[in-house]
Amino acid sequence: MNQVSYKKVFIVEDERSIAQSICQILSQWNLQSKIIENFDKVCDEFLSYHPDIVLMDISLPYFDGYYWCNKIRQLSNVPIIFISSISDNINIVMAMNMGADDFIVKPFDNSILVAKILALLRRSYDYSVSLQKLEYEGLTINIDSNTVYYKDKIIELSKNEFRILLILIQNKGKVVSREKLMNQLWKTDIFIDENTLTVNVNRLRKKLSNQGIGDLIKTKFGVGYIVE
Repeated sequence: MNQVSYKKVFIVEDERSIAQSICQILSQWNLQSKIIENFDKVCDEFLSYHPDIVLMDISLPYFDGYYWCNKIRQLSNVPIIFISSISDNINIVMAMNMGADDFIVKPFDNSILVAKILALLRRSYDYSVSLQKLEYEGLTINIDSNTVYYKDKIIELSKNEFRILLILIQNKGKVVSREKLMNQLWKTDIFIDENTLTVNVNRLRKKLSNQGIGDLIKTKFGVGYIVE
């Protein structure tokens, strides 16, 4: 089995011995990990750590894992695996309905846990991308989870808005033509109205502006857009 390098695992587990054991296991596979510290501030720690995958217990202090899974899903599409001794079908179905990607029953075999984590990471991310995060003028673009942060505050973007921003940042200093953007956003031979691109760019600009990021995307009339 191939190792997956430099991926970050966020462990939301209140049994410290189990959490520490998981950390030791993951380190052998070159996976970084962080154990939750404040169970009433799971989302704050999630945003601060920017993990690539989350391990979530069901029974937790303050709020249960279902609650936090739902909250994280409002912020990110990061893969989430539930780890719990509560293994009846109702709880497994509820976990999936809340946005979980997999469910592992305690006590679990360490090799099974690692195999499931690595498999989910491979399915979720394109490892042909050598740089998983981009930073520009206070913006952090997490390619893995399709999320954008500005000064540790998430900016909620649609899929197309995210891709427009990513393409422009990747080509900063260069004018990206409207045709190139449209081809990369809608890889199809079907005609797409150019107004659709304009609407998406305008929505992206408005969301950036609402966060205090004005004039990031400039229009080169008759050509396309540029981030200088």
